[in-house]
Amino acid sequence: MPETEKIVISFDLDYTLINNRKGIINSFNYALRRFNLPKVNKSIIEKMIGIPLNDMFAKFTQLEPSKLSITFREYYSAKGIYQSKLLTGVKNKLKELKLQNFTLGVITSKKQSIAVKITEYLKIDEYFDYILGETETIRSKLDPNLIKILSEKYPKSKILIIGDHPKDALLANNLDCPFIGVLTGFHTANQLKEARNSEKQTLIIKNVKSITVDMIYSLL
Repeated sequence: MPETEKIVISFDLDYTLINNRKGIINSFNYALRRFNLPKVNKSIIEKMIGIPLNDMFAKFTQLEPSKLSITFREYYSAKGIYQSKLLTGVKNKLKELKLQNFTLGVITSKKQSIAVKITEYLKIDEYFDYILGETETIRSKLDPNLIKILSEKYPKSKILIIGDHPKDALLANNLDCPFIGVLTGFHTANQLKEARNSEKQTLIIKNVKSITVDMIYSLL
């Protein structure tokens, strides 16, 4: 059995640990409104959650998407963060895994600074050894810089990725590590499996609450 202190478990944030549907939808449509663009239906926005903001806005306008992303973050930082809530059982599960001496972290498509604020607001920041998100040097979850940072930070550790989005599965591919897909987002088990290149190191479960220590060891 692997040494638990050498196991790094990295979680996605939106729809893996938290439900921030309201904050994201309100922030997205606020940015569109500020640039006199039509409102987008909430179900369409929900399906895009997990991809970079610039890519989301580029689907709806020829304007420079970074301008809308800046406006989105103005609203999100002031109000959207505080419309977040933890998914059921998440805090207890993080506490349980931390007590087992696993190293826990977050990798998100959000701005890193905003992700830190959310974990602090929801009082789960104490469980994480790192929070990696968009910065000047990290542009997405699949950015080679992010992968380099994680690999250099934990060179002799076994890494496990947990998330609800196909990009989380692709991140696990790039890191050549196991993946647990959770169905608390807007993607099916088939969509998550299709993004993977290793069925042997993949589990699809209902939610983070369902994770067990034995399940983790079975993938490593």
